[in-house]
Amino acid sequence: MDRVMIFDTTLRDGEQSPGAALNVEEKIEIAHLLEQMGVDIIEAGFPISSPGDFRAVQRISKEIRNCVICGLTRANRKDIDAAAEALQGAARPRIHTGLGVSDVHIKYKLRTTREKALEQGVDAVKYARRLVEDVQYYTEDAGRADPEYLYRVLEAVIEAGATVVNIPDTTGYTTPQEWGALIRSITENVPNIHKATISVHCHNDLGMATANSLTGIANGARQVECTVNGIGERAGNTSLEEVVMALHTRRDVFGVTTGINPRLIYPASRLVSGLTGIVVQPNKAIVGANAFAHSSGIHQDGVLKERTTYEIINPRDVGVPDSEIILSARSGRHGLRHRLEQLGYSLDDEAQFEKVYQRFLEVADKKKTVDTRDLEAIVADEVQMFFEETYHLEHVQVTCGNRSIPTATVRLRTSEGIVVEDAALGTGPVDAIYQAINRIIGEPNELIEFSIQAVTEGIDAVGRVTIRIEADDPVSENGVERRVFSGRGADTDIMVASAKAYMFALNRLLAARREAALHRSTTD
Repeated sequence: MDRVMIFDTTLRDGEQSPGAALNVEEKIEIAHLLEQMGVDIIEAGFPISSPGDFRAVQRISKEIRNCVICGLTRANRKDIDAAAEALQGAARPRIHTGLGVSDVHIKYKLRTTREKALEQGVDAVKYARRLVEDVQYYTEDAGRADPEYLYRVLEAVIEAGATVVNIPDTTGYTTPQEWGALIRSITENVPNIHKATISVHCHNDLGMATANSLTGIANGARQVECTVNGIGERAGNTSLEEVVMALHTRRDVFGVTTGINPRLIYPASRLVSGLTGIVVQPNKAIVGANAFAHSSGIHQDGVLKERTTYEIINPRDVGVPDSEIILSARSGRHGLRHRLEQLGYSLDDEAQFEKVYQRFLEVADKKKTVDTRDLEAIVADEVQMFFEETYHLEHVQVTCGNRSIPTATVRLRTSEGIVVEDAALGTGPVDAIYQAINRIIGEPNELIEFSIQAVTEGIDAVGRVTIRIEADDPVSENGVERRVFSGRGADTDIMVASAKAYMFALNRLLAARREAALHRSTTD
């Protein structure tokens, strides 16, 4: 059976989702899970774009040994040199370079001619091949290009040494019928296409990214470019979990396989969602909260009698845990550790585990049972933080009502152990909390996004708050100039969760300021 290569670009194209910027440690965390999952190629970043991206590609190249590590470039030697340098430690490096091929890109973006663009692309491939053996060439906006010109470009770059040719539907414009016909025509009209792998990179502007990718595979593509949860520019990219499970479930139709361990799909989805702050919609295929939920009485009856009556995928096959496995405060440390290991969390650091255990007890005291999604929220809140806290939330108390002025009292502890307390009024309870925190910390910012999501069902549900704040002036985080910082927090009390989310974002902003100040002092 033919093998389809999975090219994951969560750390490059996926990170281009507005507000989804990841720091180096977060990218490393995701890369390790992608490696465990069996991803064939990890596009680790765009090295020339920023010092932070360069360091991320460099670190991933050194730490990830079982995947091809890819760095994106434009078709110029300066970009290619930066990528080659960042990829030096990789066991299997790949440079991904290219140019637009549609007339609209050539005329308005590149401001050149077809012939000059072709020559520039060929030169880029030849130069990249001097530095690495594996070169991928992207033909940006191929979905809107003149097919005859596209064939010429592909033939020329393959002759120049390209090992993979990436055919992107950059704007998500094409339909599955058009896309399938284009990929098939490439196999029929490019004489040396057998010397390279055809890759498809589809965007979801019209909701057809997964369908187009699968149609591409059916017509000869043997690499598909995708992201976890389908995150990416505008409406996003092809969803890794959808493509992998479609190929796995319908082998009778596609006749191909992948090297992905599907049981790590759900843990990867939760990790990426938690670190980027981008919530997975409940009805998202494969990994959404409702993907394996049944509310209809008829459906419930059918599933209880025979799961396959309404489920074409066993939830355990994609790592979705059994919702009947529930913990209570009486489970103890051993029971909690066992359940966390089942969920894919290996907390070898005893201090980290103890923090999770204490939060677990707090939640268990407020709820009769603690289920899987509660545990995921607790771990995300207590463990997945890759910067040092400047202030820790000790206590928050709020009074509000339809006949009273919302008031909040907040107590924080500094990294030196000093306890600071203040109170403030607000237009609502959350505003009052944030005003009180601002009085203590004094870091000017604007709250630009605030969302609350129930992690579990019922009146005692754990709530997850995700926010984004904008600093008054840009600050460098891992070499990237940023103004927007995300934060998250979870608790059975949404006011506490709101305070935690704000503290997370502020601490991240303060940590970035410290790093920038340290960098300036060492370079002066």
